[in-house]
Amino acid sequence: MQFSESWLRTLVNPSLTSEELSHLLTMAGLEVEEMKSVAAVFDNVVVAQVLSKDKHPDADRLNVLTVDVGQAEPLTIVCGAGNVTVGMKAPCALVGAKLPGIEIKQAKVRGIASFGMMCSEKELGLAADSEGLMVLDVAATVGQSIREHLDLDDHLITLKLTPNRCDCLSLNGIAREVAALTGASMNALPVAIFNEAGAQTKHVKVGAVSACPRYSGRVIAGVNAKAQTPDWMVKRLQRCGLHSISALVDVTNYVLLEMGQPLHAFDSNKLHGDIEVRFARAGEKLTLLNEQVLDLAEDMLVIADAHNPVALAGVMGGAESAVGEETVDVFLESAFFSPSVIVGKSRRLGFSSDSAYRFERGVDFANTRIALDRATQLIIDICGGTASKVSEVLSALPSRSPVKLRTSRVLRILGVSIESNDIAQILTRLGMVFQREGDIFFVTPPSYRFDIQIEEDLVEEVARVYGYEKIQPVATQAKMNILPRVEAQRPLGKLRQTMVLRDYQEVINYAFVESAWERDLCGNANPIALKNPIASQMSVMRSSLLGGLLASLRTNLARKQPRVRLFEVGGCFAHQDAEYVQEERLAGLAYGSVQAEQWGVPSRNIDFYDVKGDVEALFAPRILSFQAQPHTASHPGRSADIVLNGRVVGCIGELHPQWQQQYDLPLAPVWFEIELTALMQASVPKVTEISRVPPVRRDIAVLIGEDVAAEALLLAMRGVKIPYVVAIELFDLYRGKGVEQGKKSLAFRVLLQDTQKTLAEADIEPSLQKLVDILEKSGAQLRS
Repeated sequence: MQFSESWLRTLVNPSLTSEELSHLLTMAGLEVEEMKSVAAVFDNVVVAQVLSKDKHPDADRLNVLTVDVGQAEPLTIVCGAGNVTVGMKAPCALVGAKLPGIEIKQAKVRGIASFGMMCSEKELGLAADSEGLMVLDVAATVGQSIREHLDLDDHLITLKLTPNRCDCLSLNGIAREVAALTGASMNALPVAIFNEAGAQTKHVKVGAVSACPRYSGRVIAGVNAKAQTPDWMVKRLQRCGLHSISALVDVTNYVLLEMGQPLHAFDSNKLHGDIEVRFARAGEKLTLLNEQVLDLAEDMLVIADAHNPVALAGVMGGAESAVGEETVDVFLESAFFSPSVIVGKSRRLGFSSDSAYRFERGVDFANTRIALDRATQLIIDICGGTASKVSEVLSALPSRSPVKLRTSRVLRILGVSIESNDIAQILTRLGMVFQREGDIFFVTPPSYRFDIQIEEDLVEEVARVYGYEKIQPVATQAKMNILPRVEAQRPLGKLRQTMVLRDYQEVINYAFVESAWERDLCGNANPIALKNPIASQMSVMRSSLLGGLLASLRTNLARKQPRVRLFEVGGCFAHQDAEYVQEERLAGLAYGSVQAEQWGVPSRNIDFYDVKGDVEALFAPRILSFQAQPHTASHPGRSADIVLNGRVVGCIGELHPQWQQQYDLPLAPVWFEIELTALMQASVPKVTEISRVPPVRRDIAVLIGEDVAAEALLLAMRGVKIPYVVAIELFDLYRGKGVEQGKKSLAFRVLLQDTQKTLAEADIEPSLQKLVDILEKSGAQLRS
């Protein structure tokens, strides 16, 4: 909103400079977007009156003027303006004056000395172009500074208001705010005094009382619509960004700017019958003042006469009932329309208006009648006429429920102690009525404040008036306690560190994925679909991290990265018993050579067992088992479940050739995915005595059928507590010469150790025999 500073200072005039006033408003939440002077910088220009006019003897287009500038003697000035006349008053730049781009000096013009220059609006920087001298009012005082006469030291201030501060969409509202912030006294608007002697009236009927709780109107008969708008009103309108149209329209615009109440003036003789406020009916049309023809929708509130709609309520009047130069009788409207009825209409229609801008945010419903009387007074003063009594319909207006404000809450939110008496004074300055019970206030917001609904709103008001600059920053003080660390749980950071040490890099992908990924890689025909996806290729929630890892792999391959090792920690989503469940997982993917290219190690592509080693490193020192199990995304013969303590906690596999081809991958990556809860479990460390003697190693070689997994034998031996046995590992697998067809040779390394003594053969042999017995029971044959 743009307004004139000088107009504001007629309502409230704090002892602040323009810059200080601008800063005050900004710090109070009314951001000053721009402040500029109404005129360029110049000086030594006064009001002058032309006393005589004679033709220049040596120039046809020049005149020699005798000009009174308020000094002892008149000045002689040579002037070429075509509109100069004897007796007129116009600006005169005296010798030494500095105008925009020019300095006035005494000079001879075609042989005649000129002691100044008569000025046009262009020469003063008040207009881009002008024809002839600037004609001043006949009442202007000769010799008065032109800056003072035209109020050219004024500033135009533009506020960038937030939507909740509709109460400041008027000069009166801004003045009320400045008075509250500074404590300066506010000058009340003149009280309207006129006789309601007119006989003409319009009966008003409101059919939509919830949409229009208050409607006021009166007829002003016998007006002179051709009357000239006063210069002071034209100047104020122009400095607020509005052009003068006609006296009747200018008055409604002026009251809109002054009081924030939109008004509309109808030509009463163009209205048929009485006035009705209702919603539009199917098939009705309306031509607006901007010549736009509307096909009215049934949710549009209209002002109608006995025949047709004549205005779109709260937005714009109709062209057929508009006032003009021939208007004699005016029906002046002032109403309160519910914001919910007006909001969105301008956007739908493709244009906005000052009225709609205010009504959709909220207009002071207690001001409706006062604004009507103010406009009536101005119309009578300017255009004459006789006012009738007001026709008004009043129903349930918006309620203002008391809001509780606690002094302790102010302290808690602002961090600064404000005394209860100071809070009471601030609330009083803001025009709020309250009841006080000790340090608790029950505040009833005024009718013009639609944004005070909760306690925090009042705290903000207290802070604004108290001054944000007085609220000094305080160093945060908080008690910092070290959180307990559960030894039976591994931190997620440790898992990430392990993956990084295994040469993996972490990625973060969207949880929204393509439905094709879910179908192809997870066999999920019914993924969780998004109602409003951000993109067509991100339409479902992922049930596996594999799709994102493959997409990241392809991105890296497209950028010529031959060796890629990635991992991700994230949530996966699925249906479960008519509900949605989320499970956190850790997944990894390896592609390319086992190690970066170098001279010291032969190049070899990564395989299933390399990644299996990475998975075992994640779980160490816990022992895993791997059970062959097909997976939709994996090669049929290179896929397994990861089993911990008899429970499947994840899967591992080499990508299926079909998906390798579909995703255009030169090599098949190996991937795994594990439940995060299983990874984070850990065994509590136990203190054991360190042996002072070296361990004893014994090897056991057995023959077993190809259908028996070596892991089954390891589990069988490890599952029995045998004296002195501290470790059992498989170290050799052999098939070939000397081994019967359909069988394989497995060699196990057994470490035995005691903490107190060196083991003798008599100690070792019984333990080894127990291991051999376990192997034989599993179908193994001791190899000689």
